Amino acid sequence: MDEVEIVVAHSERTTLRVGDVFLKIDADQDRTSVEAEAMTLAPIPTPEVLWRRPPVLAISAVPGTALGRLGEPSTASAAAWAAAGAAIRTLHDAPLPPWPGQRVDDIRTELDTECRWLVDNDVLPAEVVGHNRRLAEAALRPWTPAFIHGDLQISHVFVDDDAVTGVIDWSEASQGDPLWDLATLTLGHAEHVDDLLAGYGGAVDREVISAWWSLRSLGAARWLIEHGFDPSSPGCEFAVLRSQMSVRAG
Repeated sequence: MDEVEIVVAHSERTTLRVGDVFLKIDADQDRTSVEAEAMTLAPIPTPEVLWRRPPVLAISAVPGTALGRLGEPSTASAAAWAAAGAAIRTLHDAPLPPWPGQRVDDIRTELDTECRWLVDNDVLPAEVVGHNRRLAEAALRPWTPAFIHGDLQISHVFVDDDAVTGVIDWSEASQGDPLWDLATLTLGHAEHVDDLLAGYGGAVDREVISAWWSLRSLGAARWLIEHGFDPSSPGCEFAVLRSQMSVRAG
């Protein structure tokens, strides 16, 4: 039997790897249902669903290596980033999935709650939180919904020989703002935005991408801390928030 590797484990979900099979155990089976269906709907490479026996979903590994890791420099080429951009465009141009996603007003309410928590608990200086909250407002505007991955972290996109070989972890897939995906992928990797957009094509509002960087980092901090992750690690969410202090709020 192959060695069992714990890929991620916290109170909401656990992912194990046994050879070329990933076993995902999620406390919320609605998320698992979304993930399984999204992988069948997405017009880009995804893992194969091998079987599902609640609460376990078994999926295949995808070839290649992750585009990078948050907090570490990405060694992927400009061509690989452009290929990722082209794949994301294909996803965003696909027919909408059945899941509606969050409303702007709900996102704003949740963001304000998280900002208060960060300040009240002395997690971050009030000026860092306040400035990034003002930047985040640029993302909270009407958008044309697209089929989005919803959690397109850099470690979720796999490439080989400058081609996308697979995109994993689809439990947050929904209708939503396409720039959310672009911002999530480039969080902490602003130097690769040009390469990504070269493959994505079309006019893209970079101010909104920057606004989503602030919003995602503010909104994720408490969850990360409470689930054993460290957003203060070099290059991660708190570093992104501090780097945004030089950006002028509109």
